[in-house]
Amino acid sequence: MARPNSSLPKPCVLLVEGQDDEHVVRHLLRRHKSILDFVIENREGVEPLLDSIGAELRAPGRQALGILVDANTDLSSRWDAVKTRLSTEGIRLPRHPAAEGTIVTAASKPRVGVWLMPDNTSGGELEDFVVQMVPAGDTVWPMSQRYIDAIPEQDRKFSKQKTQRAKLHAWLAAREDPRRMGSAIGARDLEVDGVLCHAFLAWLQDLFT
Repeated sequence: MARPNSSLPKPCVLLVEGQDDEHVVRHLLRRHKSILDFVIENREGVEPLLDSIGAELRAPGRQALGILVDANTDLSSRWDAVKTRLSTEGIRLPRHPAAEGTIVTAASKPRVGVWLMPDNTSGGELEDFVVQMVPAGDTVWPMSQRYIDAIPEQDRKFSKQKTQRAKLHAWLAAREDPRRMGSAIGARDLEVDGVLCHAFLAWLQDLFT
């Protein structure tokens, strides 16, 4: 299981952009009763995360480093940003991310894994990953979609790229006890047996074992 941050040595670390990413990963692992042993480090933003890669790779005793970031609107640009940081440390990423999550090794370097939310092949973010956990046939999900779609453009306080995010949070607000994404996974409002969830967990398994 992913361990809380501590002053103890951290041979295996997963870097994440924010608290929501951290909570989703933790609850997903708990639902699957994972015994993986690694620490999640929340860097509170993509730029601080990218800037910390070099120091994290050089940390004493580091065996494996995972990098979890949103692709956002430009997957290639985000991939290149990670690729540049790793190249500076003597670690080469392939030209394109692997659909199943990328893992690379280099002599005398920690093992490195990169996952671009949601699926390594398309633009998007954490919410685009989580929305695929909404139960099939859920009757509220279409209503949540229609509600957001019906908001006039001039009244929207979110960008077009955040539309799916708005729909997911509208759906979460309709739960018996409205929760954040990670807590909704823990409460079993969201399903964790989909193809994408299993691919992500397999990537973590390959990286940290």
